[in-house]
Amino acid sequence: MFRNKRIIGMVMSFVLVLALMIMPATVSFAEGHNTLTIVHVNDVHGRSVEDDYEGALGYPKMKTFVDSLREEDPNLLLLLAGDSFHGTIPANLTEGESVVEVMNAMEFDAMVPGNHDFNFGYERLLELKAMAEFDILGANIIKEDGSGSDFDPYMVYEMENGLRVGVFGISTPETKTKSHPANTVGIEFADIIETGNAAVEELEEMEVDLIVALVHLGVDGSSVDTAYKLADNVDGIDLIVDGHSHSIMGEGAGELRNGALIVQAGNYLRNVGVVKVEIMDGEPVFAAALHQYEELKALEADEYIAGIVAESIAPIEEMQQEVVGNTLVELDGVRENVRAGETNLGNLITDAMIEASGADVALTNGGGIRASIDAGEITLGEVLTAFPFTNVLTNIEVTGAELMLALEHGVKDYPAPAGHFPHVSGMSYIFDPNQEVGSRIIELRIDGVPVVMEETYMMVTNDFLAAGGDGYTMFEGKEILAYSGLLSEVLEEYLRENPDISPAVEGRIVALPMVEVPAEPEPAPAPTPTPEPTEHMAYVVKSGDWLSKIGRTYGVDWRVLAEYNNLANPDLIFPGQVINIPQ
Repeated sequence: MFRNKRIIGMVMSFVLVLALMIMPATVSFAEGHNTLTIVHVNDVHGRSVEDDYEGALGYPKMKTFVDSLREEDPNLLLLLAGDSFHGTIPANLTEGESVVEVMNAMEFDAMVPGNHDFNFGYERLLELKAMAEFDILGANIIKEDGSGSDFDPYMVYEMENGLRVGVFGISTPETKTKSHPANTVGIEFADIIETGNAAVEELEEMEVDLIVALVHLGVDGSSVDTAYKLADNVDGIDLIVDGHSHSIMGEGAGELRNGALIVQAGNYLRNVGVVKVEIMDGEPVFAAALHQYEELKALEADEYIAGIVAESIAPIEEMQQEVVGNTLVELDGVRENVRAGETNLGNLITDAMIEASGADVALTNGGGIRASIDAGEITLGEVLTAFPFTNVLTNIEVTGAELMLALEHGVKDYPAPAGHFPHVSGMSYIFDPNQEVGSRIIELRIDGVPVVMEETYMMVTNDFLAAGGDGYTMFEGKEILAYSGLLSEVLEEYLRENPDISPAVEGRIVALPMVEVPAEPEPAPAPTPTPEPTEHMAYVVKSGDWLSKIGRTYGVDWRVLAEYNNLANPDLIFPGQVINIPQ
């Protein structure tokens, strides 16, 4: 809709403007010439279809919701903050084309490429850009030869009421390591602060009413270039629509930072973010909120969008339902777990990698494990959902010393979850998170025997890590001794040959307890009145539940649930147990 009202698109620069006040989501804006609605999502990862188990809304019902917002305020921008084209079977089989088709029908105005949008290669991303009827913005994506960029740095949208909105895009420089390095050959990612300052300056000269940074940076502590860094170091940004870390900011209402409101909508269309804007005396006033799946799932699906989605998944529905094995236990692929410790699914995939390759040891990254698998029959669709990336097994020769370096890198951010956390087979390791980064691995055994630093070992990993991806630069440049199938194919074959599995956490990865440094004793505080108990609802645990799953359902972080319920071991909950959900 508004792409037809776009008036300015330039190809040479960088970021955005203005001051702001933030008001609660209950604020009521009067209809008038100075209002705007911004709808935002991020990290959809190809999930066009509603999924009640994951709490994913899907595009057909999201379209109904967006249309209702358009009726309230026709001055609406629909934005996506990266990681859209890759991640599900239909998306991967069509190399993103099926996603572009539904996004075109959804009438998205703009998106910024996330690191996983490069997963089919840079040339394919440019082909998808050519198919898109929405703008794909990349102010900091530049050619290494200095010849410019294939992306517009920003666009200025003129709304029906005359408001001029400048939107610029910044992609994470982590794309160099968080997509296969071959996917970004020939391009580089310019400094986000320099890019941001240049874009703000140019947009200010265009006298826009609002500056929006559409970014895929995230707020993870393990990342260097974050939305926080951008906000703290670039003045003049009004609104930062972020992605990458799958976060919820300020319980959905956003987080104010150096005059900029930062919003993010989690992931997988579990939430739809809405920011209402009113320009008052030349300054923007915001009312931000997240609309969760539970709130929106009763909506009727838009028939046109549903038809496009159905057409994209029809060829593979039968294939997905094929049963390839059976598990006696649930296979843990929860994001927070696979990025910070050993899980039975991590053990299963690395065991399958060794069986398929004949290597001495296997190592893969937790960020490549994307979903859990329920106990019972395992379908091919579940395998492909848990391992959606098109990474192939790769055999390389490494020394014991290089393995130590790899594991040191893998645990450097612990206890923070990180995609490079290493899952292993054929070896086991113990690390002490109280030690300095680079000196945390205190024991490494291969086939039960202490590692020999000078000895060489055959290691199987995925081609992403073998090329130095996720920061595993110690493997970069190694001679490739053998390639095998995709991780998903290797697991499928393993399951067919081992029809009843029950993998367990075996102590392959042991983290010593964190030691708290005792603080200086403080004077006892004066007695305070006992606060009224926080309002909450009671949830009775069912078979198959885990804390993170319950938290996602109700939009509450699992750590909050653990603390609120005084759970000594958040991984240990049982059917019939009552979990109080703070409201």
